[in-house]
Amino acid sequence: MTTPTGRVFFSNDETGCSKNSHALASRRLNVKPERIRLFVKPYCGWCHEAMDWLDGRDIAYEKLDVTSDAAARKEMASLSGQTLAPVIDVDGEILADFGADELEEWWKQQGFAK
Repeated sequence: MTTPTGRVFFSNDETGCSKNSHALASRRLNVKPERIRLFVKPYCGWCHEAMDWLDGRDIAYEKLDVTSDAAARKEMASLSGQTLAPVIDVDGEILADFGADELEEWWKQQGFAK
């Protein structure tokens, strides 16, 4: 789904969630994610917003710089279907090309704890 700002939620329904996300979110409300990976470009303002959002909530994540790591860049493109950053992978759920507001909404939809 593409939002009015052009951001992309990789999903199969109109809300930006994968097919099973609503059921999963209702079952896993406030569940702490096991693995969070953030694919970034160092000069990207939205990437810094995403890092600030995660840091502000003391959420641990692995930062992958796709400008200096070819394997990370290739994986980001494979996961998201595009080369825009940031891309976040939270326990296999993918959000691509987003700002802090979209991250906040997506995080809630997924039922992750903050």
